[in-house]
Amino acid sequence: MVSSDERGEITAGPETQVTTTYGPVEGYRDGTVYTFKGIPYAKAERFMEPQAPDPWTEVRQCKVYGPQAPQGENLRWNEASSQTDYTWGNNFVIEPMDEKNCFVLNVWTPGINDGKKRPVFVWCHGGGWAGGSGHDLPCYEGYSLAKKGDIVVVNFNHRLNDLGFLDLSCFGGKYANSVNLGLKDIVKVLEWVRDNIAKFGGDPSQVTIAGQSGGGGKVSTLLCMPAAKGLFQRAIVQSGSLFPIHEPEQGEAYARALVEALGLNAATIDKIQDCSYDEIVAAGQAADRKLAASAPKGVIRMPGASPVVDGKSIVQQPYDANSPEVSSDVPLMVGSNFHEFHYDVDKTVPEAEVMAKLTERMGKEKAEAFAAAFRKDFPDLGAYDMLYIDDQCRPAAVRHATAKSNKEGGAPVWLYYFNWRPESNALGASHGMELPFMFNNVALEREMTGASESAYALQDIVSDTWLSFIKTGNPNHAGLPEWAPYDTSSAVTMVFDKTCRAVSHLDDDVLHVY
Repeated sequence: MVSSDERGEITAGPETQVTTTYGPVEGYRDGTVYTFKGIPYAKAERFMEPQAPDPWTEVRQCKVYGPQAPQGENLRWNEASSQTDYTWGNNFVIEPMDEKNCFVLNVWTPGINDGKKRPVFVWCHGGGWAGGSGHDLPCYEGYSLAKKGDIVVVNFNHRLNDLGFLDLSCFGGKYANSVNLGLKDIVKVLEWVRDNIAKFGGDPSQVTIAGQSGGGGKVSTLLCMPAAKGLFQRAIVQSGSLFPIHEPEQGEAYARALVEALGLNAATIDKIQDCSYDEIVAAGQAADRKLAASAPKGVIRMPGASPVVDGKSIVQQPYDANSPEVSSDVPLMVGSNFHEFHYDVDKTVPEAEVMAKLTERMGKEKAEAFAAAFRKDFPDLGAYDMLYIDDQCRPAAVRHATAKSNKEGGAPVWLYYFNWRPESNALGASHGMELPFMFNNVALEREMTGASESAYALQDIVSDTWLSFIKTGNPNHAGLPEWAPYDTSSAVTMVFDKTCRAVSHLDDDVLHVY
């Protein structure tokens, strides 16, 4: 007896081919969804701006994920031993890394060459500015969301770390525009979507960009880039409102220190092309140590390569109190998770121990003020949660929403807080916990979510919320309480939990203590 897959039969051939602006590609049909993997969208020489890929005439097979950008091992395995975290896609098969061939994207769509105009969802992977890929988490797969919402899902790889964000523009000459290259790669992705997505059943005038963690930082920075204007119409930032980027002097100082650590200077800068990736990364680490040692006391430095506010490709800091004018017409959904970077939520900590640890962390007076504020704002939660509540992403998301809402004549912003926690492990509402839910992929992250009844119930609500925003620019739908856009007077937050609710001034007291 042959068992059947619920997705249906895999087929491929002329009926799964699309002709892009650069050449024909063949994907496969997975049940009712067409899948294309590893489509080239650009090419680039090291430290140069991305260009159009070389065209091809033969049908290109696009059925396997392409290479990821060179990066370290920090996101390629999971050290946590006390509970189950993300199920990493490369736990068993290490993805190839290829500096020259990492400019690839993936597409999932319910139809090709059919003339339909489906909304398009473009996902920016997490990993800060240094790691990750468009497919390093199983829940990034776009099949389920494309099928459920009748939308087109796109994700991609781009240059990272020093190869993507080292600012060599201070050396002039051919390096004059060698700044913000990883983000310029993403602009190339969006240009590819503009020029090609119609043949994949998508509407280039209905594009939503979204990302979590570092991916949210990428989205926030794209909102400050004139070159990206008009290439997307909606944006979602998930736990990613806390990635300030370098000012020009910081980017230049890091670049010059890295080049010096390689034994190079302005006269010999071209020899950086001969250095290995590992040599460049090691030089960056040496540059960081040097800059940290010479930094004035009390000055906080952001280490490593980063995008730079160069005034041309990026016009301002993403999280200024003045929301960027270049994207004032783009509706925004922004939010964070309750526990974020706490992955071992111990529910057995006695209240006396909680207070002792809070006092050690923040001093007696502030600890007492925080505890009183927490009990007022979250009366139904246990004292142990006072130790594990996030104090970074939530305040940053509120500031982000506030800046957007204060933009006179600008598009609306909706603020959310993901508070659901799995029953099967100690992860809590940790960093990235919302990902399987909004991608409609709880089944692909069963170890992380516990695959409980409440997880699947919330998946329907959360994925419908993201789909509604992707389709209309408004996250409201029939399965959700009415959710008003954020403004400072009502300060509405949508709380995603076993019971979803819209709350005004949810945690003002706690935020005030921070």
